[in-house]
Amino acid sequence: MENNEEIKQFMNSGHLLLPNISIDCVIFGFHDHQLKVLSVRFKKTEFNALPGGFVYLEEGVEQAARRILEERTGLKEIYLEQFYVFGQADRKNTDSHRRFLEENGIEADDNHWLLQRFISIGYYALVDFSKVTLRVDSLSEWCQWFEISDLPPLIMDHAEIVQKALKTLRLRLDYSLSAFTLLPETFTMSELQTLYETIQNRKLLRTNFQRKILSMDILERIDKKWTGGAHKAPYLYRLRSDV
Repeated sequence: MENNEEIKQFMNSGHLLLPNISIDCVIFGFHDHQLKVLSVRFKKTEFNALPGGFVYLEEGVEQAARRILEERTGLKEIYLEQFYVFGQADRKNTDSHRRFLEENGIEADDNHWLLQRFISIGYYALVDFSKVTLRVDSLSEWCQWFEISDLPPLIMDHAEIVQKALKTLRLRLDYSLSAFTLLPETFTMSELQTLYETIQNRKLLRTNFQRKILSMDILERIDKKWTGGAHKAPYLYRLRSDV
């Protein structure tokens, strides 16, 4: 009963929100050579979606995106980047949202704010999924990580949003330096290469990768990582403080 009351309060909050604007977040989680995406399921339905939400009148869109991410992951310090705006003329949540309302015992006419056309601002985020405490709100049945190749069917254009985010992440990987947010302060070249290979989903030639990264002049070599004999110890690196 308590959840239904929360859903009713949400349904009546349209006057507090920026009309017809939503935010969809592709949260990429990396850990131990795995790259995953976070998905949620609407309560009492079979509909799966990306974590998303709406913008309060007093919020900026990035502020709203960070709020949505914190509500789902419990994390405040997250690498976040806006990557695209999705605004096709037929972009509505009518079927999935109406079914969600019906299954949760809530009536709404065709003019309800939630059933209108929405333009969605896409953000992607990078987190270490081993450090995330997933949170389920009153609108969701569950919130889970999935391999990118094994995502469940998603509502509307959310599968397209994931692919657009992944393509953008890969294209911006070098000059945005986003990958370094997933590494400890000091790391080996091998650890950095593994991260790049996981995100790009392909093997990279070690010598070419090392030459490219070093030519960017963004790393500081600090010492060797003593894991074996001296001749086997790899160098440790960190991102230069002025980068």
